[in-house]
Amino acid sequence: MLPAALRRWLHRPKRSDPRLLSQFFYADEKVSRVVTEINGLDAEMDPQQYLVLLNQLHLSQAHLLAVIEQIMEECIPTQRHSRDYLVKFPEELLVDNLGNHMLFAAECLLAGTFIEVEEADSIQLRPQARNLLCSLELVRTVLREQSLSQPGTYSEPVRAVLIQFDRLFAEFELSYVSSLVAVKSPEEIYRQQEIIVLFCETVERALRLGYLTQEMIDGYEPLLMFTIPRLAIISGLLIYPEGPLSLEQSPEQMSRVFSPFYNLLKKIRDLLRVLSAEELALLERSLCTAELDDPRGPAAAPAWGAAAPTADPPAPWGLLEAPHTEPPAPVCPAGSGPPGVAGDPGAHSRQGPGSSPRTRPGAPQGAGWGELRSRYGSTKDMLHTLFVCISGVADQLQTNFASDLRSILKTVFKIVASQPEPAEEADASQEEEGEARAANAPRLAGCPLCSSTAEAAGLRRAGTRGLPEWVPDSSCSQCSACRAPFTLLRRRHHCRSCGKIFCSRCSPHTAALPHYGQPRPVRVCAHCYAAHLVPGHW
Repeated sequence: MLPAALRRWLHRPKRSDPRLLSQFFYADEKVSRVVTEINGLDAEMDPQQYLVLLNQLHLSQAHLLAVIEQIMEECIPTQRHSRDYLVKFPEELLVDNLGNHMLFAAECLLAGTFIEVEEADSIQLRPQARNLLCSLELVRTVLREQSLSQPGTYSEPVRAVLIQFDRLFAEFELSYVSSLVAVKSPEEIYRQQEIIVLFCETVERALRLGYLTQEMIDGYEPLLMFTIPRLAIISGLLIYPEGPLSLEQSPEQMSRVFSPFYNLLKKIRDLLRVLSAEELALLERSLCTAELDDPRGPAAAPAWGAAAPTADPPAPWGLLEAPHTEPPAPVCPAGSGPPGVAGDPGAHSRQGPGSSPRTRPGAPQGAGWGELRSRYGSTKDMLHTLFVCISGVADQLQTNFASDLRSILKTVFKIVASQPEPAEEADASQEEEGEARAANAPRLAGCPLCSSTAEAAGLRRAGTRGLPEWVPDSSCSQCSACRAPFTLLRRRHHCRSCGKIFCSRCSPHTAALPHYGQPRPVRVCAHCYAAHLVPGHW
């Protein structure tokens, strides 16, 4: 039997070999070389060189983990451990180098030098860290042997160690992150999905009432980061009171995003219920501004004055006109009006059974309603207090729950943004020209469109949505046009028009396929591009 060093030298793969096991061999060799240099270096004598080598170790380990990840995707794609728990993590943690950080944390925990987690958590995490690092060493050993013997295949022992490593890595990742930050529970994830629905309903209503425009949404205007949460607070308290902002439930049953503002939301709801339809519209329009504009400015007065209730003085006035010179704090103070204004816990119980203010043309009447309104010097002061309270809650969401709100708004924008319009159908003359050209084009054996002229013509007509039947990858080992065999470098590509498999040289074109519901250009083979596609869709 050959010595290990000689066998390694004789059977080592070439650096130009594109196979993943060959790439792993050199990535693993790089990590081993850097570790050897670090072990032979006196850090106290040459601290600068030690830092350089430590940085090289982190980079080489990140590359090694990336190659192992690709190997697992190729070797055990259907046996990977579930990563559904990632939805529980804060958005800022979902970075490309998260795996390398997990490995570094495991090494530090095992060495007893980790200070990011509490001691009690460290004791619980150390066994998981030890199992993970032992599994990684086993993976490196098995893959190294495989790369020296058969770098093109994966044996059953390789699959077994990869499955074990993938499971241990996922378990450690979830446990470690849970010890550092508060991860979302399944109940919290569901509650935030309800908030997404509320935000989408809010945007739809704002578009219908003219508070927002579709162009603002499609352009992802930064102003909407403030506007949508503000309007959603009104919608959740007044328009959809049974939704995620329902105050009939306890704070513990609400999403953690809004539960800290439970008492403040009650006061806001009580004040919102005494508004007339005109006052509510005026308040919502003012909340669509990001800052407290000068109410005496010439641009603001006409718009606000036009929407003001007729019972107020006819002269232009500003909704945000503050009775003092200093800007108000972003909370709903008990002393915003006369003493006891919105802090009276019995305000809601004294309200009459009148209909919602959005269904009444004037200010609601009743003892409870009138008492709440009487605590303010004017309608302007009451609306100003509401503006400050609602804006304060929305701004605190941006500050205290930035990650959650960013994730919610990102999903909302994906839902409410305009979808790309399908390409306009070609006119009759273009279709006739395309069909005539297709009829005169040379036929290709095996092409499903060439085999049936009527089918090809029908696919080009508007309204046809049936997708072509794709040839399975496993049943095609060579290009359908040039017959070149597929390799790791010569990849398979499906033609979206006929469904057959070609190499990149035989499918270099892209074209829109509106008859297949593909308004954007997609890959098509040279034959379909020349023979079956209408010129107006290129």
